[in-house]
Amino acid sequence: MSAPTHTRPRPATRGHVDIRLPWWALALPALAFVSLLLLILNPSDAHAAAGDPALNQLVERLRDLAAG
Repeated sequence: MSAPTHTRPRPATRGHVDIRLPWWALALPALAFVSLLLLILNPSDAHAAAGDPALNQLVERLRDLAAG
């Protein structure tokens, strides 16, 4: 007759919850905040783009911000 084997129970966690966010979960709200802040600072630029590519506008905006 074989005796039953007992497995050790797992130790209980002490209330520690490990939640990891993907990188875009922080980057997208930050990007939206910065873009809305830029529109508030200069609302005349809030019109639809006529013919300038968005990348050129972004570079010009960054240059303006860096200049002060």
